[in-house]
Amino acid sequence: MASSPLNAEPSRPHEREEQHLLPKTYVDAAVENLNGDDEKEKNAPSQYIGQGEDDAPRSPLRKPHKRNGSLRVNGLRNKTSAQSLLVEKFQDRDGEHLTSINPLDSEDSGQQTQKSPSRRTGGGELVSGRRAGAGWERSGIRWAPLNVPLKRRLQTLVVLWHTLSIAILLTAFFFLCAIPLFWPLLFPYILHLLFSTAGHSGTLSRRSPLLRSLPIWSLFASYFPARLHRSQVLPPTRKYIFGYHPHGIISHGAFAAFVTEALGFAQLFPGITNTLLTLDSNFRIPLYRDYALALGLASVSRESCENLLARGGPNGEGMGRAITIVVGGARESLDARPDTLRLVLKRRKGFVKLGIRAGADLVPVLAFGENNLYDQVRPETHPVIHQMQLVVKKALGFTVRAGSAPSFPTPISLARMVASSRAFVSRVRSLQASRGLVLMSLVVLPQIPLFHARGVFNYDVGMMPYRTPLNIVVGRPVKVAQQKVPDEAYVDEIHGLYVAELERLWREWRGEFAAGMHGDLEFVE
Repeated sequence: MASSPLNAEPSRPHEREEQHLLPKTYVDAAVENLNGDDEKEKNAPSQYIGQGEDDAPRSPLRKPHKRNGSLRVNGLRNKTSAQSLLVEKFQDRDGEHLTSINPLDSEDSGQQTQKSPSRRTGGGELVSGRRAGAGWERSGIRWAPLNVPLKRRLQTLVVLWHTLSIAILLTAFFFLCAIPLFWPLLFPYILHLLFSTAGHSGTLSRRSPLLRSLPIWSLFASYFPARLHRSQVLPPTRKYIFGYHPHGIISHGAFAAFVTEALGFAQLFPGITNTLLTLDSNFRIPLYRDYALALGLASVSRESCENLLARGGPNGEGMGRAITIVVGGARESLDARPDTLRLVLKRRKGFVKLGIRAGADLVPVLAFGENNLYDQVRPETHPVIHQMQLVVKKALGFTVRAGSAPSFPTPISLARMVASSRAFVSRVRSLQASRGLVLMSLVVLPQIPLFHARGVFNYDVGMMPYRTPLNIVVGRPVKVAQQKVPDEAYVDEIHGLYVAELERLWREWRGEFAAGMHGDLEFVE
């Protein structure tokens, strides 16, 4: 009598169909094959069997080679803890769904118990050190590839020049001072630099339309890229004060829109001559002063503003003239963080009084994306640094120049500000008495925000701005009636209308230019 088979359940498809059994899956069959291979390996002899010429021991049998499936599959991977198996599913080029099952190897699972490999040698255990270069592979800095298009390289070069223009020109001046041949020219130049009034005279005699319209500024504007938009046409028979918001870190949008013709200001506002205002101390920096005058920049002092709005134009009384003021100033730059819009405007009414005295209409300008160009240290995480920045700002008035690199005062202007600032002197004395020389040395830390963005050859570390779109929207003018002595009630009224127009710009264009911003428009101080 024949013995019954070990496995009464048939495995062939036609036999299972005859007994009305479900088809056997490929995974189950593969598991049985693996279990069968393991049983064969356990029962296999440890040495070769055969006659030899001597009784020397033979080499052990090699285990049959098992080819593990690739870990880089385009499908699902399931782990079975009971049998330590790895199930892989993927598709071939014909769309067929395939399943592969392999033993789960410790190397494939990525769970290694030892960080450094160890091997047995004749003298003991050999332990290896760390693998050189592993840290560079895990580096978080993303480096720019070598095959970057030439246009993008030129864009980066122009923005780099603009960001470092003060440092480059000042270095060139000191280099010329080291050459005795230039001393006869430098001495009268320095005297002229100290007593010149070109920065606040309002004549714009050094302004160069050629320099403002060079093709390199198109590369500068396309770096972000930046666009200028208008809400309505401004007649050239009026005077205007453009209020630029927010300040950001370096106000790149103000430079692209109102200092150069890269965004087409003359086409959008024909007949209007606009001047971007910056610190008066910038016109005491050798060589850079001449560069700024050629670009049409002017001082932000009260005298300069009144001169610019009272001269020029068809009638010689300033009609068709416009000035651009970054209203938030240095204080607002400390709140310039990505995806936020905090405007320092509640108590800023000096530009309103200036417009009423000069009879100039106020035009709010909202730059979407200006705060996204840099990252900076947050006051919530570093409150001590933030308080020190506020103290130095209040004492010295340092700021970030609108449209260029940080503006550092010259030695002469610094001496004047320190000598005239009682708050600064009292602050230094209190620090000497309470916290010592260490904190006193920290108080001279520049007020400029501690910021960073990307670099020239990487995307994570450096002082180059991020490539984030800039959309500068010019709002509707707030009509102003001229008064020699502005009434406080009228100043508050015009200020309220100006704020309302800014809010309208935010509501109307937020969905178009700031869809990803989670915060809302805020007015502080």
